Amino acid sequence: MSEKLMSRTLLRGGIVVLPTGQAYTNLMLENGKIIAIDADFDSPADEIIDCEAHIILPGAIDDQVHFREPGLTHKEDLAHASRACAAGGVTSFLEMPNTKPSATTVDLIEAKYAIASSKSIVNYGFYMGATTSNVQELRRAENIPGIKIFVGSSTGDLLVDEQDALERIFAETTLPICAHCEDETTVRENQRRLGSNLKLSDHSRIRDHQAAIIATRRMFDLARRHCHRFHLLHTSTADEIPLLHDAAPLITAEVCPHHLYFSIKDYDRLGSLIQVNPSIKTVRDNEALWAALVAGTIQVVATDHAPHTLEEKSAPYPSSPSGLPGVENYLALLCDEANRGRCSWEQIASWTSDAPARVWGLVGKGRIEVGYDADLAIIDPNRVKEIRNENQFAKSKWSPWDCTTLTGWAVRTIVNGRTVYVDDGESEQGKIVSELPQRRLRCDHLRGGFWATKDGIGV
Repeated sequence: MSEKLMSRTLLRGGIVVLPTGQAYTNLMLENGKIIAIDADFDSPADEIIDCEAHIILPGAIDDQVHFREPGLTHKEDLAHASRACAAGGVTSFLEMPNTKPSATTVDLIEAKYAIASSKSIVNYGFYMGATTSNVQELRRAENIPGIKIFVGSSTGDLLVDEQDALERIFAETTLPICAHCEDETTVRENQRRLGSNLKLSDHSRIRDHQAAIIATRRMFDLARRHCHRFHLLHTSTADEIPLLHDAAPLITAEVCPHHLYFSIKDYDRLGSLIQVNPSIKTVRDNEALWAALVAGTIQVVATDHAPHTLEEKSAPYPSSPSGLPGVENYLALLCDEANRGRCSWEQIASWTSDAPARVWGLVGKGRIEVGYDADLAIIDPNRVKEIRNENQFAKSKWSPWDCTTLTGWAVRTIVNGRTVYVDDGESEQGKIVSELPQRRLRCDHLRGGFWATKDGIGV
């Protein structure tokens, strides 16, 4: 495909997942925007894409990724990671600040945007990291999705667990805040109690339910007292769910696929491949998190894509690092669940696109609607494919779901009206068809995600 953007593209005959439900219709795209949802079948266009028997979703927005650039690019980088996004139907990502150096100043944030502007083939945004002493920098930041706080489990100067520093951040800043919620004191005490002869399964005893619930309560208290919008990252326990009831509109939450699919029973099978922070919990937690997601108590699904090399992961515990890749396969995991009847296509569109766009105030993103950006994932609900390590676009070339067969995959990904990925069935990997760098996400938090009602509709 030419790098020149087609002026008009007709998506003909697909089942389009709209904010109001599904419709069999035709979409017209022009200069990167959706200009018609009910276009005539024979409308003139520069490009016509046959979408018969396909599902058209708004492109996924993964709001929690670690793409490791700058400083840790032997694990991942923006070029590989953005291609993994495209292959998985992800059209935008929001990346965390714990790179090297950590993104804790406006200048360092802008340096990351500059790197992405020449490398990322999907849309991009970057959080600023909070420290105990950078409130003034946090106040200066503009047009970024929000602030990330590591209440536990971090490196360098990103750990913020002192109450005075947390009070200042919530009181003196205006951007939405998200946080890694594990209580550092509890984690250290658990590790001291278990001693030095640790095995991998002890990871879930060190980073236990109490570590999560104590930190989550603490952050919710700060958010309420300071009337500050807060988003709970990677909810991992059933115990946190009661806190989320009636937490809207100030507080939203998300869950990651690994906390939905893996439990402590899987350590014997997968070992450190599923060593993550917060840790994998029990089957009871898996089931409770699924129920909360389907019920709307949790609004967002994101991956916490945080790869390490297989050599690094093979180190004996506790030297093995925490984190796993996920951005390339999470939409397919959810599509497979829709085919099984566990969730609806409308729910997938909300969890992966509309909700994160609202939470972070992403202008023109998150839904299929006239005037919105043409970021789309075209899904073949009958496409059967096996996740294979060797077929991953991500630099680390592995997945904890290796050898898992799923039904329902993105076969075309469109970013700002341009096709960037196509799976035509000729290979198990598909191919990137546009290398053109994409755009910085625009953030307008006055238009963002205050959740006004129980059904998750923001105002």
